[in-house]
Amino acid sequence: MSEHHLGLYPPIEPYKTSFLQVNAEHSVYYEESGNPTGKPVLFLHGGPGSCTKPWHRQMFDPKYYRIILLDQRGAGKSTPFASLSNNTTWDLVSDLETLRTKLKIEKWLVFGGSWGSTLSLAYATKHPQHVSGLILRGIFLCREQEIQWFYQFGAHHLFPEEWEKYQAVIPPDERDDMVGAYYKRLTSDDRDTRVNAAKAWARWEGATISLLPNETSVAEFSAEDHAVALARIECHYFMNGAFFKTDNELIENLHRIRDHKIPGIIVHGRYDVVCPVENAWDLKKAWPEAELVIIPDAGHAASEPGILNALVRSTNAFRNLL
Repeated sequence: MSEHHLGLYPPIEPYKTSFLQVNAEHSVYYEESGNPTGKPVLFLHGGPGSCTKPWHRQMFDPKYYRIILLDQRGAGKSTPFASLSNNTTWDLVSDLETLRTKLKIEKWLVFGGSWGSTLSLAYATKHPQHVSGLILRGIFLCREQEIQWFYQFGAHHLFPEEWEKYQAVIPPDERDDMVGAYYKRLTSDDRDTRVNAAKAWARWEGATISLLPNETSVAEFSAEDHAVALARIECHYFMNGAFFKTDNELIENLHRIRDHKIPGIIVHGRYDVVCPVENAWDLKKAWPEAELVIIPDAGHAASEPGILNALVRSTNAFRNLL
């Protein structure tokens, strides 16, 4: 691992995989890898409704960290698949506490990107005494302005050809509320209607996620299973304002993180179209003690070389800090 450009750590397999029964219906997949007696780090995936991937383990030094990944309710290997029932931000926060208690962890480093940054902040404001640090990427605060920018008016100026594909699923007379129109289709009784809407919704995200065109992202996002969980769960959360009491709840509650002097590193791509860099700037202003790293040649995806480099640097920095 050269100092100038840090790649991923070598691939590793989990030493434990399991399911956590969090209520009568939801069973959440989780896994542990790296050092069983190491410093615990919790990885939170995006979406909501995306999933963990094997390479996510590789952002952490396996000799130092006890690496914990989980698929949030309805996502990835968790069951029931793509379920919207009892699936809210605070349900997910509660699941993290249930898992922490089960694993007998007093404090863990929490690492989240995109929606994972939202969930990390929600968890840390609710349970600051159990967070040793935060590494956040591609900040998403789930405010109405952010939903509007990406799904209604704003990002379409930069990707007009992709926007037309996203818009095509919705009749012109319903396009003044794209999230609402998609929600109707994503929760339809007709399977084809649900799948077609999910693929179009997820494709829009996959096509805009990186600085340069990436057909692999488009293909991964558009794959049916991934698209259905991602689109249904995302849309469900956005229709409900992420189940926050106010539009700016995360920023308003940030004093709880600051009062506990939780250290933080924020990594954001300058040309992030999905979650504009303004989100990270707003977070930094509310949390001046955190370190903000803006990557000059990156979009939203964690796999962008500059972002990946900064994330591995961040996990290494916490290795020394903790």
